[in-house]
Amino acid sequence: MVESPFGAEIEVGEVIDAEPFSEAEKPKMTKLWIDLGDDEIQSAAQLDHHYDATELVGRKVLCATNLGSVRIAGFKSEALTVGVPSEAGYPVLVSPDDDVPLGGTLY
Repeated sequence: MVESPFGAEIEVGEVIDAEPFSEAEKPKMTKLWIDLGDDEIQSAAQLDHHYDATELVGRKVLCATNLGSVRIAGFKSEALTVGVPSEAGYPVLVSPDDDVPLGGTLY
């Protein structure tokens, strides 16, 4: 893995499953299962403002994978799925433009 200048390891993953996360205290949360190539992880993200969970399957996303994990309403979130705020302040996913290998690290 390439050493990241950001302090966080940000890797390319592909969403292999997603579902609404109504049990979470924050509104509009989504449970994600992400394939990093050599590993599969889970992530919880506040994505329902812009995305239907079923439409996320197959999408490539960027994930900060070395920040530790947290439990949210019993769900283990192992990565931060990277997004930027929309004009309304809700997360919009950051994705590579081209087809890149899973597990590739941002540098």
